[in-house]
Amino acid sequence: MELQVRLLGTVELCVDGQVVTPGAAKRRTVLAGLAIEANHSVTLPRLAQMVWSDHPPASAVANLRTHAAGLRRTLGDRLVARPQAYELRLAPHELDVTEFQRLAGEGRALLASAEPASAVGALTAALARWRGPSGDGLPRGTSLDNRWASLDEQRLQVFEELAEARLAAGEHGQLLSELRGHLAAYPLRERAWGQLMLALYRCGDVPAALTVYRDARAVLGEQLGIEPGEELANLHRAMLDRVPELSYPPPPATPVVSEPVPPPALEGRPVVGWAVPRELPADPVTYVGRARETAEVAATVTGGAPAAVVVTGAAGSGKTTLAVRAAHAVSAEFPDGQVFVDLGYRTSVKAGEVLARVLRALGVPAADVPDDTDERAGWFRSLVAGRRLLLVVDGVTRAAQVRPLLPAGPGPALIAVTQRHLGSLDGVRRVSLRPVGVARARDLLAAFAGPERLAAEPAATAELVRLCAGSVLALRIAGAQLGRRPDTPVSTLVAELGDGRGRLDLLAYEDLSVRASLATGVAAVRSDDEVAGRLFELLAAQPDTPVERAATQLGVSPQRVHRALDDLVDAHLAQRDGHGDYRLPALVRDYAAELAQVPTCRMANRRFDPLAA
Repeated sequence: MELQVRLLGTVELCVDGQVVTPGAAKRRTVLAGLAIEANHSVTLPRLAQMVWSDHPPASAVANLRTHAAGLRRTLGDRLVARPQAYELRLAPHELDVTEFQRLAGEGRALLASAEPASAVGALTAALARWRGPSGDGLPRGTSLDNRWASLDEQRLQVFEELAEARLAAGEHGQLLSELRGHLAAYPLRERAWGQLMLALYRCGDVPAALTVYRDARAVLGEQLGIEPGEELANLHRAMLDRVPELSYPPPPATPVVSEPVPPPALEGRPVVGWAVPRELPADPVTYVGRARETAEVAATVTGGAPAAVVVTGAAGSGKTTLAVRAAHAVSAEFPDGQVFVDLGYRTSVKAGEVLARVLRALGVPAADVPDDTDERAGWFRSLVAGRRLLLVVDGVTRAAQVRPLLPAGPGPALIAVTQRHLGSLDGVRRVSLRPVGVARARDLLAAFAGPERLAAEPAATAELVRLCAGSVLALRIAGAQLGRRPDTPVSTLVAELGDGRGRLDLLAYEDLSVRASLATGVAAVRSDDEVAGRLFELLAAQPDTPVERAATQLGVSPQRVHRALDDLVDAHLAQRDGHGDYRLPALVRDYAAELAQVPTCRMANRRFDPLAA
């Protein structure tokens, strides 16, 4: 059994690649406490201090044993019972904290070497393990607080070590916005103030660099009553003196040892280095409906420049299925190949990684892929110019991930699949998938369960369609559940789903899971917009919270809450009705109820009124 325990963000447990919900907050805390002490025995009294913020109740030991028994059903013999203690056995790579610290250590060693720029890869990979504040969503005020604080501090240190490595690599221009955002959140980080000064200085903006020093001095004086430290003060004096050592020393030119892959000829004759990829997944056999949207995608990518389309919709709406179906329908129009890239809705994936993946698919040896993102983009445009190549990029979370892939002229085409609108992408057609209607929903169920079976129970079938809330994924899973239980009446499955408790447990089959699909979308929002992630949790627990009260609870302005609401709508995690109120869609509401640990029935038919006083 392969485990993944993730503590650097919302606590998550993955078993054999599938996200498993550990249970209530205290059970997740037990998991977190055992994981953070992996391969060491944790006594029951110590575990109780990790779980309860005040004095543990008299039933603490019994409760801990109950939680351990619940976890053992998932973890099996990985969770070992000791006398008055428990031990969770994990390999180093199975805990994100261990992987983060390993990569950070590698990066620090490289940073201290003669070539500090070589640390960029390891430090970037270390930060990519983070999805939000450590232990996010667990009770605070326990003995774990110091561990979370220590991990969060390590994250800040690694961010600044990465900034140092990137400065050594000459990325001062790209660092400016990231350093400003870092300092906006953590204004007392003197090292980051110095890095921002140096980045501005190397960009040639000396006045701005000196202004940053004055800002740092003001912040430190107002908040701590101290002057900047010696290192920051010395950097300021060196800038005033225009010390030559502060300028970025470009690396010495190195001779080219290998010939780049030449751009292919426009007339389509084969050339050395060009591969013809055929990477599309299988055409979905049970695809039902969406004929109009499929035709729109197909017409866009074959209709001339710019041939780019964004397929957007809620989690489980069938976006990927539609994109793959449309790509197969037009594959003959793209004889130079079809490339399929799945980003997995990971916000950490950068455009450079996507470009490298595509270049390798086109036959560029990995060793020849340029290190610089702009060079990769230029090489990609040269390579595909005039070529009839179709790119399908699934799981996009940000426009920047696919912007370099937008066709620059006739020939190539792009289909981007996302839960977002990607409004900053210009010159693209957007195809939005709405929940499927009743007729299409019945057809999809019939493809798995058989039309005669549904016709025999029309009322139960109608209720099953309603419970699936127009989600293609939910309908596929419900149909598969019926298909594997041929003697079970449709009404039995409806009764199980209609109970509300554990509904998402039933909407899972083999590698398909509504919960996992929703969790991926929520995690992407949390990673991209912390306030939107916290607001989603607040809506889950208190769906009728007015904007002003939400702003107070989150410690932000009402305007910031409105922007976060817009982000949730953009990610299809909330809906705005005709009155300007916000609602959580049905299946999202079920998932939110699990996060908030409140009965689903308390959240039904509740709405978030942004105008409420």
